[in-house]
Amino acid sequence: MTKDREEEKILRRSSLATPAGVVVLIERDRSLVGLVFEDHWAHFRGHLERRFGNFSFEEDPRGGAPAEALRRYFAGNLDALDAIEVDMGGTPFQESVWRALRRIPPRTTWSYARLAKEIGRPTAVRAVAGANGANPVSIVIPCHRVIGSDGSLTGYGGGLPRKSWLLAHEGALLA
Repeated sequence: MTKDREEEKILRRSSLATPAGVVVLIERDRSLVGLVFEDHWAHFRGHLERRFGNFSFEEDPRGGAPAEALRRYFAGNLDALDAIEVDMGGTPFQESVWRALRRIPPRTTWSYARLAKEIGRPTAVRAVAGANGANPVSIVIPCHRVIGSDGSLTGYGGGLPRKSWLLAHEGALLA
């Protein structure tokens, strides 16, 4: 076991009620390392255990800057999430997909094929879909903006009704 895994990490946790459901935000060193809908928390906690090993939570009832940015986003300021610092902790391939996701503007959707082309891996559509599905910072890394090539809604970790709601909130046109 490495020294880094032996030392207990302190993660700041907060919850925020949103029109799409309660979300749990996890921060470490002023970066958002997790954002998940509360009903998916048990599964996501396992992800945190694999990533950070030994950790404990410090509860933050106010939620800090990420929670404030989310409040502005849900109030209609769709660019409010751009300034949130994230630390996703993925593989280099996953990180490339997640960086590309942040380049999808609000009110816009991309297909998995376009996302694969954007990262220079046009034949890696399935791998891109897998990385999209492993996104640990939902909404801020807007994986909900990725749809099927035929314009249909496809999988979303928070559920298709939430994906549909988020896209409607953003005014995205589904062709």
